[in-house]
Amino acid sequence: MTGLVTSGDLRTLIENYAADYPKATEGKNFWRTPLAVTAKADERFDILPEIAADDHVLPKDLLATGKSVIVFFVPFIKELARENHKGKIPCRNWGLAYESTNSLINSLCEQIKLFLEDAGYQSALVPATHNFDHKKLMARWSHKHLGYIAGLGRFGVNAQFITPSGCTGRMGSLVTEADLGDSPLVTEKELCLHKNGHKCLVCVRRCPVGAVSSETGIDREKCWTRLKSNLRDTKELAGREQTTHVCGKCQVVVPCSFKIPKA
Repeated sequence: MTGLVTSGDLRTLIENYAADYPKATEGKNFWRTPLAVTAKADERFDILPEIAADDHVLPKDLLATGKSVIVFFVPFIKELARENHKGKIPCRNWGLAYESTNSLINSLCEQIKLFLEDAGYQSALVPATHNFDHKKLMARWSHKHLGYIAGLGRFGVNAQFITPSGCTGRMGSLVTEADLGDSPLVTEKELCLHKNGHKCLVCVRRCPVGAVSSETGIDREKCWTRLKSNLRDTKELAGREQTTHVCGKCQVVVPCSFKIPKA
């Protein structure tokens, strides 16, 4: 027998778990309060192969009995973003926060899955990162594109994902049998200042290798090359995990870092 679960229940679970996580793991607290949305796993998601990778997995492929998609965003604290603003190389804490947040997201997804299983619903999930094609440099399960369809946020010029809590943070998602309905936080077509016709493009100027353009968006090859060299060649990231490919310069101390930007 299944029990009633609402999108509000999930938001409370996600917020409380993230708040308790640093103490439970005896780690640093890099995060502000998470955001979460739910969406019916319907035909809207069929557009994923067109707007993301052409081999992008659909919710029904991940879980044939799935009725809802859950997407959440874990925003970083402002102090971390400001620290990473300095210089052209990511600070060491940015790399540590990336690893810690991946662990938080994976652990949180498992906790959500258990919570839903207790209510009688199966769920399916994927890792927080590195589920992408290394040749195409595109994810086969894009948390950002899922969040776009579900109404968690919108894309900026730099391909970062702008939410009501900004773009500085990381995302997770899963599919579940629970019928949670739609609970979008964003309905506007665009949130990026430049895309809304206002003067900005701070993210373009912030990229240390010129990988961001107002005309073509992000040059994935150039960005990926930089991420790999940051890990391989810098003292700031020495000893970090081999999947810690980070930079973040285009998303810190820009108008959309911590909130929806206003002209």
